[in-house]
Amino acid sequence: MTQTTEAAAAAQDTPRPRKPRIHRAWFVAAVTFVTIIGAAAFRSLPGLLIDPLHEDFGWSRGTISAAVSINLALYGLTAPFAAALMDRFGIRRVVAVALTVIAVGSGLTVWMTAAWQLMLYWGLLVGLGSGSMALAFAATVTNRWFTERRGLVTGILTAASASGQLIFLPVLSWMVEKHDWRPAAVTVALAALTVVPFVWLLLRDHPADVGLKPYGSKEFVPKPEPVPGAARRAVTVLFKAARTGPFWLLAGTFAICGASTNGLIQTHFVPAAHDAHMPVQAAASLLAVIGVFDVVGTIASGWFTDRFDARRLLAMYYALRGISLLFLPMLLAPSVHPPMLFFIVFYGLDWVATVPPTVALCREQYGEDSAIVFGWVLASHQVGAALVAFLGGVARDAFGSYDMVWYFSGALCAAAALMALVIRRKPTPAVGLA
Repeated sequence: MTQTTEAAAAAQDTPRPRKPRIHRAWFVAAVTFVTIIGAAAFRSLPGLLIDPLHEDFGWSRGTISAAVSINLALYGLTAPFAAALMDRFGIRRVVAVALTVIAVGSGLTVWMTAAWQLMLYWGLLVGLGSGSMALAFAATVTNRWFTERRGLVTGILTAASASGQLIFLPVLSWMVEKHDWRPAAVTVALAALTVVPFVWLLLRDHPADVGLKPYGSKEFVPKPEPVPGAARRAVTVLFKAARTGPFWLLAGTFAICGASTNGLIQTHFVPAAHDAHMPVQAAASLLAVIGVFDVVGTIASGWFTDRFDARRLLAMYYALRGISLLFLPMLLAPSVHPPMLFFIVFYGLDWVATVPPTVALCREQYGEDSAIVFGWVLASHQVGAALVAFLGGVARDAFGSYDMVWYFSGALCAAAALMALVIRRKPTPAVGLA
């Protein structure tokens, strides 16, 4: 046999390289996306409950808003501990338990007869469960499974909550308006339970669990050992981060972000539109439209974050948001008109566009502890949301309108834009705090 013949035979015996398959990280991101969508049902309901509960039980809007405020505050305060628990027990276990707690809390509201029960079921239980499903969950998945495209993936996973709002808001508003608020609460419970099997069967805690490198990594990353003392670690990371200036600037800007989104628009837009004699279902549909453009804006923001200065992006987002809020009182009317649609599109594009650059700045400043630091930053987001959710209801009871709340929130957004610009970039590669 000649050399040419031998070479030809060897070439035939050599297996052809397979086309690269889709990396498992994208499947994990897809499961995370679906999980957040399913859990988003509970985020869609509070603004729809204020008027029905006021009419059904006679509770003041301030009292009902207090329960929403507890929910929003716990949503944020639980997040850093949940991120630490994920390091200790794994993502799957923490998320599955959180979804179950959400289902129990939402389901129990059907039988409540007193305001303290609303605060216990919706405020405490749903707040604790939702806090474990917060954006720290998305940040943990992104940090573990991706070294490239992190900004884009963060934007996509953040947009999942808006996608869930898009799906559930029209359905839940129809239930509340045509039937009662109780079927809507049951729907939220069932939606949370439906997601549990997907999490348990399809989600994986770390690329090393399936023998893979993180997406974009040139080296295999071994799975870290479980970190004991989750609560202690979360508090330790907080104390160390709190000694740095960027932490307070990030926390302050994100508190204003929460105040002007979850606390303000998501909680009070529907009752404010109803005050202007707009039908509840029409107002809820406008919030759903915000969800449509929220998806576009957040994914685009993730793409921008991979390419531009995150601080300048944040300043632009907050400045534009503040300007739009100053015009809102003039736009509320019995019917939907083009200027209101322009506001909805504009606000939707800006809604959580702040998340990818905020996560990127946390990662830049705090390295391997960035998910927990972001959890604390998210806690400030929800504290801001809780304050405005409560104070907005009190202001409505006291003044008979929401006008002052819109103007005050617009001014806060202007302050956030200035705070974002003074965050100093980290000159050296980020290292962990521990």
